Amino acid sequence: MTALLEADGLVKRFPATRSLFGRPTAFVRAVESVSFSVKAGETLALVGESGCGKSTVSRLALRLIEPDAGAIRFEGRDLLALTATELRAFRRKAQLIFQDPYASLNPRMTVGQVLAEPLALHNLVPASARRERVEQILRMVGLEPRVARRYPHEFSGGQRQRIAIARALAVEPKLIICDEPVSALDVSIRSQILNLLRDLQQRLGLAYIFVSHDLAVVKHIADRVAVMNLGQIVETAATDALFAAPRHPYTRALLSAIPVPKPQAKRSRIVLQGELPSALNPPTGCRFHSRCAYVVERCRVEGPALIADSTGHATACHRVAELPPADAVVPHDGGFSPALEKLVAAFSLSTEGPARGGVDIVSASPRAGA
Repeated sequence: MTALLEADGLVKRFPATRSLFGRPTAFVRAVESVSFSVKAGETLALVGESGCGKSTVSRLALRLIEPDAGAIRFEGRDLLALTATELRAFRRKAQLIFQDPYASLNPRMTVGQVLAEPLALHNLVPASARRERVEQILRMVGLEPRVARRYPHEFSGGQRQRIAIARALAVEPKLIICDEPVSALDVSIRSQILNLLRDLQQRLGLAYIFVSHDLAVVKHIADRVAVMNLGQIVETAATDALFAAPRHPYTRALLSAIPVPKPQAKRSRIVLQGELPSALNPPTGCRFHSRCAYVVERCRVEGPALIADSTGHATACHRVAELPPADAVVPHDGGFSPALEKLVAAFSLSTEGPARGGVDIVSASPRAGA
């Protein structure tokens, strides 16, 4: 299947300091030689520590910021060669869901106005039919049509995130970039939003780039995972393969930090030593070598290439074939206990009955919390 979005060798550096004459003298190397692809109907997760470049990559993919080098192709077209008019048309096909729904929604506009604005901007629906279309979109994300007359401050966090998702869906995109869409939500509400995103993907054929530092969430929603460290992708694989057998030492450390709701589960916690290097002056060679327990001299002088095996599992590590197995990083019986499984299932069910299309209708009251 042809990739919907392809990024090849993306580089982005931000000026950190300037000379007396305004010339940049130091740069934050936010993204260095990042390449990936996303197919239609697929979810690619970008994971890593805060500051590793996940959000910058997602904005580069939409051309919200311009790359210093590299190429971006959407449906085979070079995004960097698009004119302003063509770029505006591209915006309809690719949308972004922000981390903080309250900050991303205009407090002076009602929900109906927020959803009708992109319809008018892209001239998708006649003015006489916009109200009906807004009601349809609200039902799609599990909200009642009557909430269209209300303002963002009248909703709970989970409801505001549903409105943000509805705004992204209004223009019928093919790709949605989800930038930490559930990190600000309660755990119970988080599962509802994730189930909503997955349901919409199955029904509408959407592709997601899911930016997160929560690997438990990523395991729930992603098809493939790309692990980033200091602006570079160090490992990428299918979700099941990466969680079952992580290869890069950085990926293993991330997975070992996932809380497991089973006190008796056996695992080995990997605690990284040393300080996180600065993107202003990243280490030479492998950028992880200053915190890696398996470092050798080659790691300090030569940067490893991201090399994939026959299964598509790619790792950027000189010693990947020499590392011990990662059996103890993630428990074999990983997952929830039976009691917690029942609790999660209960939170995932609606208290007011299923809506059309399989998405639960959520009450407009902020006390509902969804």
